[in-house]
Amino acid sequence: MPAEVYGEILRKAREAAGLSQAALGELLSCSESLVGLIERGKRRPSKGFTLAAEAALGLNGELYGLLPNTTVMSTPTWFSEWPKVEEKAHTIRTWQPLVVPGLLQTACYARAMLSAAPGATEQWIEDAVETRLRRQAILGRVVPPSYWALIDECALIRPVGGKEVMREQLAHLLKAAEQPNICIQIVPLDVGATAGVLGGFALAKGDGIPEHVYVEDVVRGTVSPREEMVRQVNLLYDAIHKWAHPVHVSRRLIREVAARYEDQ
Repeated sequence: MPAEVYGEILRKAREAAGLSQAALGELLSCSESLVGLIERGKRRPSKGFTLAAEAALGLNGELYGLLPNTTVMSTPTWFSEWPKVEEKAHTIRTWQPLVVPGLLQTACYARAMLSAAPGATEQWIEDAVETRLRRQAILGRVVPPSYWALIDECALIRPVGGKEVMREQLAHLLKAAEQPNICIQIVPLDVGATAGVLGGFALAKGDGIPEHVYVEDVVRGTVSPREEMVRQVNLLYDAIHKWAHPVHVSRRLIREVAARYEDQ
């Protein structure tokens, strides 16, 4: 990787965002001097620094693609269109009945989820985790999309990865919920059956593009802008949303479940 090229892209993106080296360092939890060294090509950036910088500056792989020996997991053909839709969206709404939505997962939670895939190798898992974290960069852009997540209470109590992973994941949800562009609402278990118990989905709107839907399946998923499918999924979302706790109650429930993991 030509360090100078990486540094120049980082500098231009930082300046375009109106940030000083010190301000960017604060966002990335590193020193001003480290930012300066990387911009001058005097220090090799880590993957962690790169992913955090792309999220903070609204980049979409411009820096990550320059890292040496980095392999991004190949995306299934049926899913490859969805990250492109996410990048163009100004509003994303999602429903998840079983797990935390991918855009809100921590690295440890995502790793635990992906490890359950039959035949998953360590390299495949790490590549897949990095791919998921790169998608999350859209939520940290200078002008991020509005993100509305409906999550079943089941996803909070399912101990993916164990109590330590879940404590971190629930803390991450609470922190994410503080962002003005992110709304998280929990659908309580005592509702019983809802219109969405059979699977998760997401809807995305953007200027200049038709609304798209992503519907999950046990084997594969479907990404489509077809009006009839989009209309049906919108109806599903509205039907589920009416059962969701208000935002303040949802946050209280997340804190209560997190406390249970502390006590275990």
